[in-house]
Amino acid sequence: MAKPRGLEQRPAAMMAGMSLMKYWPVAGLQVRTPRLELRMPGLEDLGALAGLAAEGVHDPAVQPFTAEWTDAEPDERAQRVLRWHWRCWADWQVNDWELNLVVLRDGELVGTQSIGAKDFAVCGEVGTGSWLGRRHHGQGIGTEMRAAVLELAFAHLGAESAVSGAFEDNLGSHGVSRKLGYEPDGLAVHAVRGKPAVIRRLRLTREGWETHRRVPVEVTGLEKCLPLFGVQT
Repeated sequence: MAKPRGLEQRPAAMMAGMSLMKYWPVAGLQVRTPRLELRMPGLEDLGALAGLAAEGVHDPAVQPFTAEWTDAEPDERAQRVLRWHWRCWADWQVNDWELNLVVLRDGELVGTQSIGAKDFAVCGEVGTGSWLGRRHHGQGIGTEMRAAVLELAFAHLGAESAVSGAFEDNLGSHGVSRKLGYEPDGLAVHAVRGKPAVIRRLRLTREGWETHRRVPVEVTGLEKCLPLFGVQT
């Protein structure tokens, strides 16, 4: 039997991607800003992200994460990135999900931005997290990529609030939060490298987001994903 015209010309990777999106539409989700593209990573993207982590994410003298995943040798840091993404894929539930997007600027992978929620259909609240390769710090990328997922959350998923947090000495993260309209939401103490460290919790309401909304954002491939986020179409 002859193949349908043109089918033999489609790359195998394209066909595989179409099959994946049929059963897992989140694979086709994309969020774009003027400078950045955020998308679900493929295996090549994950390899590049792992390599970026191996190069370094922050000054080794400090630890900005509550999970001290970066306190490891380069190869182990890279493997931890892979295991985390695979775990989030496998553990996804409608009432407990974590969407980890890779961030690209001009086609170069620069970091990752996550957004997640528990019981989103009831609570309407999301949390965010991110990291950039160290050589990409200080260029405004962190603000733009968090603005991108906030647009996804508030404008497209119907969120009512977003929460974040950073240790007191993480001035870069606090600067991003101020620009985007977050307000103080209390303190929490964590053990970091065997010592107590204070996190300043932050909250962004829908009103605050609307007031500080500055970055143009385009979201594509979302409609078929909505049930996976607990959002009624």
